[in-house]
This record gives sequence, C-alpha cells and structure tokens, in this order.
Amino acid sequence: MFSCNTSTSGHSTFLLTGFPGLEASHYWVSIPINLICAFSILGNGIILLLICTDPALCEPMYIFLSMLAASDLGLCASTFPTMMWLFWLGARELPFDLCAAQMFFIHAFTYVESGVLLAMAFDRFVAIREPLHYATILTHSAMAKVGAAILVRAVLLNLPGPILLRRLLFPQISVLSHCYCLHCDLVGLACSDTQINSLVGLVSILFSLGLDSSLIVLSYALILQTVLGIASPGEQLKTLNTCVSHLCVVLIFYLPKLGLSVLHRVEKHSYPALAVFMANLHFLVPPIMNPIVYCIKSKKIRQSLLKHFQHKRVDVF
Repeated sequence: MFSCNTSTSGHSTFLLTGFPGLEASHYWVSIPINLICAFSILGNGIILLLICTDPALCEPMYIFLSMLAASDLGLCASTFPTMMWLFWLGARELPFDLCAAQMFFIHAFTYVESGVLLAMAFDRFVAIREPLHYATILTHSAMAKVGAAILVRAVLLNLPGPILLRRLLFPQISVLSHCYCLHCDLVGLACSDTQINSLVGLVSILFSLGLDSSLIVLSYALILQTVLGIASPGEQLKTLNTCVSHLCVVLIFYLPKLGLSVLHRVEKHSYPALAVFMANLHFLVPPIMNPIVYCIKSKKIRQSLLKHFQHKRVDVF
C-alpha cells in the first residue's frame, strides 16, 4: 500500500494485479484468456448475426437474446484489454481517467446484462401465463422501449461514480485488487472521505442487481405457480423446459458474483490467488457460456446456424 502523504486528485496511477505468486507464468495465463476472449466474441457475434439475418428468429425471446449477446460483447470489450495488457505484455500501469472509464463501462454493461435477464424472465412469464396475449404484449415497440429503459438505467446509475471519484484524493500510485478497475476497489484506495461514494455505489447495486434478481425470483415463483396448475405432468415438463436456457444463464451470471462476495466476506487475504481467479471468473464465464447454452438448448438457433453454414457451403461450391 502506497502512502497518502503525496495524494492527488485525478492524476493517480493505478497498478493492475494478476495472480499473486504466479507472476512468472502470466504469459502462459494469457493463452487461455485469449482463447476465452476469442470464443466469446465469436459466439456472441454469431448469435447476433443469426438473429439479425434470420426471420424465424424475430420472436421476443430471441430479440432479448440479441440484447444479451450485445451486452456480453460490451463486457468483453471493457474487461479483456487490461487483462491482455497485464498478462500478455506485462504492463501494470493505468492512468486515472482510463481506469475510471473502464469502471463505468464494466458496471454499465453488467447492469445492462442484469436488466436483459430480467426482461427475458418477464418474456417467459408472459409466454406461460398469458400465451394468447403474448404477441400483443411483447410487440417490437414494447421491446425497443424495454431495451432503451435498460440502457438508460445503466448509464444513469453509473454516471455519478466516475464524477464523484474525481473529488477523492488517491496516492500517486495505488495497487488494484484485480486486473481491471471496479468502483468498490477504487473507493477502498482513496485517502479522503468516501461515505458519499459508498452510498452511491450501494444504491446503484440495490436498484440494479438487487432489484433485478428479486424480480427474477418473483417471476419464476409465478411461473411455477402457473405450471403447477397444469393438469398433465407431461405438459408441465414441456412448459418448464422452455425456461431451462434462461435459468442456466441466470445462474451463470449470478453464482460467480455470489461466490466472489462470500470469498471476500470469509477472508480473501488468506486465498489471494483464489480471490483473483473468482474475480476474473465472474467476468469471463458469462460471455463464453451464454452462446453455448442457447446453441445447445434452442432448436431454432441450431437450425438457423446449420442453415447459415449450408448456404455458405453452397456459395463456396
């Protein structure tokens, strides 16, 4: 920890942190991270391409899926550059403005993804609870408004963070806990009073991840209530099967965050490498796993992918 005796505002340099004790192996660590990055961009890019070009995928569920893929690409673009900067090139220094900008985009795209997962839960709720009114409730206009609201909320909740950080004093050189910048990490490094920043961060989380996760649980409670009212066990399983993909994606998104939170509460200093691994995991896993889950579980996605490659093959010949 560097001294606060020479603290500055807005002109600090932050040092990225890799895996403690594995500094000599960072070059090799960068190889799987590069592969994850490449497959994440490829997978989400393919999902976006299929939904944008295939008329059969113009249903609300797939439009929300395209929003999820776009948010995953945004999260990749926000986190992977500093990971590569550290693990591939061995460069640790990050100026304040770049760190604050990365923090804003990481949190914004995380909140967008959380909002899209909530919208997808509502989509499944309407499809199961009100199947006859599904098309009239989830129109293209309604989905556009939902998407705009999710984006605006993410920006408004995260905009105060970087602005309020500029009023804080930091040591000229500060060591981050991760290989990217997060709000809680930066606030913890400040030398001045951070009560307002902590309160804004708490409100931001409560009105995004906290609210979304609660409403997702409520949606599935109502879905389960509706499904249990169906007489045939076969129909019950068939109806629940339409929610499996979304449930998997929700668990992939929230469980690593929960695990990281528990690890921080237990004692992260006892397991520094594990804490860093979990911190990277909760940003690396969702972007690569979401396309895989939907390609495996969605028959229409698989058919569209197969049809696309068949057309390409015909064009080549």
